[in-house]
Amino acid sequence: MAKFRVRVSTGEGFGAGTWDKISVCIVGTRGETPPLPLDHLGKEFNAGAEEDFEVTPTQDVGQVLLVRVHKAPPALSRALAPLAGDAWFCRWLQLTPHGAAPLCFPCYQWLEGEGSLVLREGTAKISWEDHHPTLQQHRREELQARRETYRWKTYLPGWPRCLDEETVKNLNLNIKYSVAKNTTFYLRGSSALAELKLKGLLDRKGLWKSLEEMRRVFNFRKTPAVEYVFEHWQEDAFFAYQFLNGLNPVLIRRCHHLPKNFPVTDAMVAPVLGPGTSLQAELKKGSLFLVDYGLLAGVRTNVINGRPQFSTAPMTLLYQCPGRGPLLPLAIQLSQTPGANSPIFLPSDDKWDWLLAKTWVRNAEFSIHEALTHLLQAHLVPEVFALATLRQLPHCHPLFKSTGLGIGGFSELIQKNMEQLNYSALCLPDDIRARGVGDIPDYYYRDDGMQIWGAVECFVSEMISIYYPSDESVRDDSELQAWVREIFSEGFLGRESSGLPSTLGTREALIQYVTMVIFNCSAKHSAVSAGQFDFGAWMPNLPPSMQLPPPTSKGQASLEGFLATLPPGNATCDVVIALWLLSKEPGDRRPLGTYPDEHFTEEAPRRSIAAFQSRLAEISRDIQERNRSLALSYPYLDPPLIENSVSI
Repeated sequence: MAKFRVRVSTGEGFGAGTWDKISVCIVGTRGETPPLPLDHLGKEFNAGAEEDFEVTPTQDVGQVLLVRVHKAPPALSRALAPLAGDAWFCRWLQLTPHGAAPLCFPCYQWLEGEGSLVLREGTAKISWEDHHPTLQQHRREELQARRETYRWKTYLPGWPRCLDEETVKNLNLNIKYSVAKNTTFYLRGSSALAELKLKGLLDRKGLWKSLEEMRRVFNFRKTPAVEYVFEHWQEDAFFAYQFLNGLNPVLIRRCHHLPKNFPVTDAMVAPVLGPGTSLQAELKKGSLFLVDYGLLAGVRTNVINGRPQFSTAPMTLLYQCPGRGPLLPLAIQLSQTPGANSPIFLPSDDKWDWLLAKTWVRNAEFSIHEALTHLLQAHLVPEVFALATLRQLPHCHPLFKSTGLGIGGFSELIQKNMEQLNYSALCLPDDIRARGVGDIPDYYYRDDGMQIWGAVECFVSEMISIYYPSDESVRDDSELQAWVREIFSEGFLGRESSGLPSTLGTREALIQYVTMVIFNCSAKHSAVSAGQFDFGAWMPNLPPSMQLPPPTSKGQASLEGFLATLPPGNATCDVVIALWLLSKEPGDRRPLGTYPDEHFTEEAPRRSIAAFQSRLAEISRDIQERNRSLALSYPYLDPPLIENSVSI
């Protein structure tokens, strides 16, 4: 019978090799071979190895359809002591029939213990393109097995549903952190804890004695951005700048009409606006902007060191100075209910009154950012995308291949925001238009984000055109439609008002949808995660909790009262360590546009990937050139620093 040459590539990572025995069954249009051992003298399947084997089936299987890869412990270990947890990471397998072109079978999966994997040739296929019953059955069986492995559960009412596992220890190796990444993450955390413990700060429950004393935490893992924040945190221009390019650059919106519950007057803002203009004139001109934290109204607060914490739902009015001048704060109200006990604070007020009001806004920023922009939109929603992908799209599908409040207060915020979260907020161009911030100067999150959105959209458009020749082909892809439907029902709880589609009827709609998924799981996550330590290490700039209630009148604030309002030492340290860990990628970096796992074997998608990488490199050059001229650079959307997907 004809011989086959089998070439196998084992992953390079820690523990990727195996002592177990590997065999293959070749499945073709005329039948299936028995297991064919892949065996040499000596040790096979070492980490990083690419090895050739020759096998001779006893029958003619016809055109090759699938390869079954079997892994079993050697006979000696079965009889004595099996190698506990011996896993193998197979990158790919190449099968070359005698006298024919090689067939590549991408794998990029861990195989734990004794078991099997079924691989198919690497050409991406949509369900209606698979005509052979064996391939159709394989698709069904793969998805059925994944749906049994990855199940949905409700973590908390009103939240997007998530993976039904109690602990990460139970996760399949294919969706766990690598050993190297896991080790780096925990070593960093341990060293940070030890450093702050030695400084006597980790267990300190009392108030800070001075801002100077607080710098002892500031000295923890300094970065140029952290030092810039420390130098400028009290300045109005920097306070306003952070609404554009800080941790949460997605709330600011143009204001054409003042809210009725924010009764700012001309007299209040005249010192900043200057002569010859008025509130109404600036509202009409479009130079005023609003940041409203109304979602925080009534949300329960946490208890820290036995003391109840406090929260507000402030509103901030901002003014864009003419001639590309700075964005400046005009007025702050610390509640949603105006009145004698809720004064409007102004830049012309006493220094400590104004600084305390701005600090309450920064505390609200911390809460909204961590609960909604970061946890909900950059983690929980991407988990929905990932879980629906695992459950509804087989490996051969082209989309699979591209791919201070406490928990109680956070839960309430997420439940409230889920009622408002909509599709347009997840699509950057629509979001920019809806908030009316398309022309505000020096908005680097918008500028860089729109470039990356455009690059992703172009890449997705090319890939979609390869596999979907018409709108009808989109509608006829049952796996694609099941994927979209599951994201709508499980992630957005079937809420029609979200505007999230439950079906896709055109190629244009599919392009926008896939672009949205990729952008939110990569660039958006980077923008709202990578700068957490930079902006939060100097705690007064982003306090995680407040120990005293907000002021109800002016003229009462002081340095002592300001310090007494800020969180204590141990709470500060806990948050600073968390921000440090969450801001630093712990190894195994895979920047946007890089695909070390070569799932695509066809030439057309490879060309599109290369073009995508080239465009991202061009965007990176532009960003780095701009950043060289900035006092505070904005690197969070520089493509080499953006992970392909949420990775921490």
